[in-house]
Order: sequence, then C-alpha cells, then structure tokens
Amino acid sequence: MKDVIFDITTPQQFKEKALQVFKHQFENNSVYRSFCDLLYVHPSDITEIDQIPFLPIQFFKSHQIVSSSSSITETFTSSGTTGSVTSKHLVTDISLYIESYTKGFQHFYGNIEDYVVLALLPSYLERKGSSLIFMVDDLIKKSKNPESGFYLHNTDELAEKLVQLDQVGKKVLLIGVSFALLDLVEQYQFNLKNTIIMETGGMKGRRKELIRSELHTILSDGFGVEKIHSEYGMTELLSQGYSKGDGVFDCPPWMKILTRDTEDPLTIIPQGKTGGINVIDLANYNSCSFIATQDLGKVLATNSFEIIGRFDHSDIRGCNLMVL
Repeated sequence: MKDVIFDITTPQQFKEKALQVFKHQFENNSVYRSFCDLLYVHPSDITEIDQIPFLPIQFFKSHQIVSSSSSITETFTSSGTTGSVTSKHLVTDISLYIESYTKGFQHFYGNIEDYVVLALLPSYLERKGSSLIFMVDDLIKKSKNPESGFYLHNTDELAEKLVQLDQVGKKVLLIGVSFALLDLVEQYQFNLKNTIIMETGGMKGRRKELIRSELHTILSDGFGVEKIHSEYGMTELLSQGYSKGDGVFDCPPWMKILTRDTEDPLTIIPQGKTGGINVIDLANYNSCSFIATQDLGKVLATNSFEIIGRFDHSDIRGCNLMVL
C-alpha cells in the first residue's frame, strides 16, 4: 500500500488511498484509535475524506504517534523555545520521508542535479533532530554539485558565492530561515537573475514576526528577484507544500489541505473561507496522516492554499509561518 502513495495522479486515487490509510492507522495506531473512538467514528462509516477525524497536532508533544510495530529509526523534533515541550515525530521507515521530499522537489522544480543548493539555516544547524536539516542535507548531496553546501555565520563567503554563481548563469536555490535571509540583505545588496530564494518561515525569536507580504517585499528588494518562494513544512509532516510567490502554496499529489471551522473543529468548511488548516499527508503512513494544525488559512483551488496566521495562544514553534 505505502509503495503506491507516490504514484497518485488523480483526486479519485487520492481519495481511495486516503480511506485505506485511515483504516490502516485506525487499526494500528492506539492513540489515533482512541481519538476516533471518543468521536464515535469507525472506518466502516467513512466514505469521504472530509469525514475522517483530524488529530490535533499537539498530540505529537504528549503521545507517541506511531502506526507501525517496526522499531523507530529516526526521531524528528521541533525547535521549541527553552523549557517548552517539543513535538516528536517518530519515524519507522525513513525511506518514506526521502521519497516524499525527493519526488516533491522534482514535482515542483525538476531535477535536483540542475541546481546548486545553498542553505542558510543557522537555528536549525545548531540543534539536533531537525527534519528540515535532514532534507536539505540530502538535497545538497543529491545535487552532486561541489558548490552546494550549508552556511552558518560565514555570510561574506555566501554573498560572494551567490554573486559568482549567478554571474556565470548557474541555477541556484538558496533556502533559508527568514531572520537569516533578512540579516543577509541588510548587509549586502544583490541583483540575482538565476537564483531562487526560498524562505522556510520563522524568526525563531531573533526578530519581530512580519506578515508574509512584508517579509517578501524586503527580501525581493534585497536579493533583486521578482518573487520569493516558500516551503510549508513541519516536524509532524513528511511532505512539504511549496509556493513560487505571492504566498500561494501547492501540494504534491499525495498531500491535501482542508480547512475546518474555527468554532467547530469537526466541521470542514468550503474553499475560499478562512479556517484552521487540516493536512492530509499520506507519506505519514506509519504515524498519522490526518492532522489538525494550529495554522489559519484558506483553500483556494485544487490543492492550493494560503496561510494567513496562527491561532491565538498557540505556542510559536519551529517552521511556523508569519503571524498577523
């Protein structure tokens, strides 16, 4: 079953696989089963994906969310502030994550070997257990380009490298955390023609949070690019959404966004209305594929969505997006 998740090409296939994954997780994940039992929901009653219960993301902080009897091979943790409880994503089959981000990148951007991948992710590099670092490190290796690599505090070297690569016409992907990209454009002014700037969200307490449009205006002016790309990912997901500009994200075919009523979390609301973001990530086959996040947003069209902010009183944590 899990082998065909990444072969989905139609909404009907997605629905069929999602219902199968729900049944698998209901039967094999004791925490999710208990949650469904409390709601009096059983797979035999479910015929549509919007009827499937979405597990509140906070459960990844308080429980072991696993749908497999295999041993844990990797534990991804959220950054969290000092003293706060972090989320843990227990991974029994790392190949699902690798296949998800590899095929996800290819789906949106093409062959990774066409790019020089530069990473400016200081807050992630300085701790263990980051799923983002795992992904970017592997993408750097998969690029097979000796110019690819991580940068921490050597911003002079990075600025020089960006200009040099851009001038010789190399396709470059610079992926960075928001505060570090802002630091870079405050020190240097660029006019890049062949470079994609991709922010992963989050100020990590280093700067005042900005709304996305304000952040992107500063970054696009500073780097001299027309659009700023974004990645929507989190510790609890093994798939990512990508935006090529204007804050509109698209999902790979095995991931889907729904929105729930902010007053009634069990009710799914129509496209175009703002609500809580629910994610179906079928790559989460061995944990939980149906997650109610703390993000607010709206679904725009088939598999595209916007993030507008976060619920009040929710803790600011890794991979969060700009709050309003």
